[in-house]
Amino acid sequence: MSRTALRICPLCEATCGLTLTIEGTRVTGARGDRDDVFSKGFICPKGAAFGAVDADPDRLRTPLVRRDGELREATWEEAFDAVAAGIRAVVDGHGANSVGVVLGNPNVHTMAGALYPPVLLSGLGTRSVFTASTVDQMPKHVSSGLLYGDANAIPVPDLDHTDHLLLIGANPLESNGSLCTAPDFPGKLKALKARGGTLTVIDPRRTRTARLADRHIAVRPGTDALLLAAMAYTLFEEGLVDTGELTPHLQGIDELRSSLGDFTPEAVAGPCDVDAVVIRTLARELAAAPTAAVYGRIGSCTVPHGTLASWLVDVLNILTGNLDRPGGALFPQAATDRTPRPAGPSHGFALGRWHSRVSQHPEAKGELPLSALAEEIDTATREGEPIRALVVVAANPVLSAPDGDRLDKALGSLDFMVSVDPYLNETSRHAHVVLPPPPPSQSPHHDFAFNTLAVRNQVRFTRPAVPLEPGRMAETEILARLILAATGMHGADPSAVDDLVIGQTLGKAVKDPHSPVHGRGPGELTAELAGDTGPERRLDMMLRLGPYGDGFGVRPDGLSLTKLLAHPHGIDLGPLRSRLPQPLKTRSGKVELLPRPIADDLPRLREALRHKADGLVLIGRRHLRSNNSWMHNVPALTGGTNRCTLHIHPEDAERLGLKDGAAVRIKGAGGEVVTETEVTDGVRPGVVSLPHGWGHDRPGTRLGHAAKDPGVNVNQLLDGSLLDPLSGNAVLNGIPVKLAAVAAL
Repeated sequence: MSRTALRICPLCEATCGLTLTIEGTRVTGARGDRDDVFSKGFICPKGAAFGAVDADPDRLRTPLVRRDGELREATWEEAFDAVAAGIRAVVDGHGANSVGVVLGNPNVHTMAGALYPPVLLSGLGTRSVFTASTVDQMPKHVSSGLLYGDANAIPVPDLDHTDHLLLIGANPLESNGSLCTAPDFPGKLKALKARGGTLTVIDPRRTRTARLADRHIAVRPGTDALLLAAMAYTLFEEGLVDTGELTPHLQGIDELRSSLGDFTPEAVAGPCDVDAVVIRTLARELAAAPTAAVYGRIGSCTVPHGTLASWLVDVLNILTGNLDRPGGALFPQAATDRTPRPAGPSHGFALGRWHSRVSQHPEAKGELPLSALAEEIDTATREGEPIRALVVVAANPVLSAPDGDRLDKALGSLDFMVSVDPYLNETSRHAHVVLPPPPPSQSPHHDFAFNTLAVRNQVRFTRPAVPLEPGRMAETEILARLILAATGMHGADPSAVDDLVIGQTLGKAVKDPHSPVHGRGPGELTAELAGDTGPERRLDMMLRLGPYGDGFGVRPDGLSLTKLLAHPHGIDLGPLRSRLPQPLKTRSGKVELLPRPIADDLPRLREALRHKADGLVLIGRRHLRSNNSWMHNVPALTGGTNRCTLHIHPEDAERLGLKDGAAVRIKGAGGEVVTETEVTDGVRPGVVSLPHGWGHDRPGTRLGHAAKDPGVNVNQLLDGSLLDPLSGNAVLNGIPVKLAAVAAL
C-alpha cells in the first residue's frame, strides 16, 4: 500500500516542496507540494526525478576502506578506526595545516553539511580549507564583506514586486536561481512581464532566459565589470544618481564617482563589444524605473574581475536608490539567523589574514583557492609542510577545479584521504576511506544557507520520509563521528558533538545582553530543547534564539521546532522588508562604497580598457536537468539537450571548417579535449560554450550510466593560473581557446 510524505527538494537552490509517493521504503513518485508556503506546487525535472536519484543503484551502501591498494567494503567501526589512525598520524607528525579539508556544493543542500563542517574545521585548526565557493560565488561574498562588513549579507532581487530586472551572467530558467532562492523563477519572470515590468538580460548566449527578455545584450565574455562601471559612470554624469533613503547609510559616494571617471561608455564599448548608446540606455532605463534590481551570477563571478563586477551590481542598486527597498534588492532574514544586534560600527571584513603556502594566494572568508589545491599537495617549499591528508566532504574537485589531471595525480600521492560521498567518483576513487551518506529520502531537511538568500522569508522542515535503512548511518552521525575521529576523540558518543555546540551556543547567549535568554542558566535552557535527535535539538535552539523565535518562552507566539512541526508545509514569515542599518557590520557602521581593496584593484580594470580579445573564447553552460557533476548517473536526467557538446556560432563553424555533429579538438592553457560540435546561433560569434561537470571516463569509478556518455572535463582546458585576485575565484569564463576539426568520434 502506498503512502505520501513531504520532502524539501535538495537538488538545487530553489528548495521546492515535494510530495513523495512511497511504496514500502521506495520512493515511486514525486510531485510539487501545492500547499508549500514557498514553492506552491512548482517542480522542475530534477525534483520530478527525486525517486530515481534516491534509488540510484550505484550509490554506495557500506563504507569502503583501502586494503592492499584496493577499496573494499568494511564495517563502520573499521572505517572510523582507519580515519582516526590516518588523520591523527598526519597531524601529530606534520601539524594541523598538513590536513586539508575540501567542502563541495552539496554541503549547503543538507542539514548535516550545514551543521557539522564548521565544527570539523574548528576542531582540526587547519588553514588548508578549500570549497566550491572559489569556483563559483566567492566574488559575491568578498564584495558583500567589503561593502557591508559581512560576507554573507547578500541582497537578493525582490522578484515579486520589482518593475525592472537586469540580469547579468545569470540564466535562472536553467539554473532555477543561484544566490537567489526562488521556486518557480521562470514564473516570477513571466509575472514581472505580465504586470508591465521590464526584463533585461546581459549574456554572451541567447539563453532560455535571454529569449524571454525585453532586451538582450550579447556582451563579450569577461567584460561584465567594464559594462557595469560604464553604467555607473553614466548615472553620475547625467545626474541620475538618487540614493534616497539610503543616503544616511552611505560612505564614500564622492570617492566612488571619482574612481569611475575613466569608464565612459565610449571607452568600454570596444572591449565589451556593446555600443555606447546602448550602455547609456541601460543606465537611463534603470534609473527611470519606479523600482529596479540588478542581479549578477556565475557568469559575472567566474571572470578576471569577478569581485569588481559583483561590487558594481550592488553599486548600481545603491546609486538608483534600489538597495534595501521593496521592489529593489533586499536583505533576507532567515529564521535561524542570529539574534539581531543593534546597528552600529562593528568588526568589518578582512582579506588576506593568511596566504597559501606555494603561490601565496590570500585567504578569503577563511578559504584558499580551490585552484591551488594540487600545488599545495604536490609542491614542496620552505614555507611549511605540504598537504599530506585530505578530508573531502561531498566534493568532486577532479572535475570542478582547473587542471583535473594534475589534481588527479596529486590525490594519488596523499598519505591519507577520506571522502564522505554516496558515489565512487572521479575524486573519491583516491580515498583510503569512503563514508557513504544515505539517500535523501532517509535524511531530514532544513535549508540553513538558502533561507538567507530567499526572495520571501519563510521556514520549513521535513523529517526523513523513509526510515534509515539497516546498515546505513545518518549523514549527521557520519560527520559527527568524523569530527571525533579527526580531532582525537575517536570512540566518544557522537551526541557529544551536538552537546558541545549546544553548550557553547547557549553559554554565549546567556551572557549576551541583546539575547532573549540573557541571564538565564544554560542547563535550564538545554533541558527545554525539543527534538528527537541532536540535529533537531540544534535546529530548535537556533529557531528559538533567532529573529522570529519564542526566546525560550519570552515571546509565546514565536518560532520553535514544536511549532514548525505543527506546520508541515512551512510557515510564511512575510515578504522581504527594508532592514538597514541592522545588517551592516562595517567598522564605520555604514555601507562603505569604495573599500580600499576595491580601490586598489580598479587600476587592473582600467588596464582592461586597452585590451580587446582576439580569437575564440570559451564560456560555460547550465542545463536544467543537471547540477555540476551530481546527476549524470541518473538516466531520467541525461540525454536530450543535456549533453556535453561545444556550442559554436555558424560563422565561426564555417570559418574553421566544423560541421554540426563533427568532432572538434579544443585546446587551452591546461590541456585539450575532444568533443562533438553543435552549431547554433544561440551563442554570439567569437564565443564557444561547453558545459561544466562532465568527464566521467576515469578508471576506478562506479558511475555506470555516466560512463556510457562521459562527456569531457571543460576545466581541463585551464591550468589554474587565472584567478580573480581579490577572491581567489577561478576564471572559468572568457578563456582563450583554439579549435581544430578532427576525425569522427
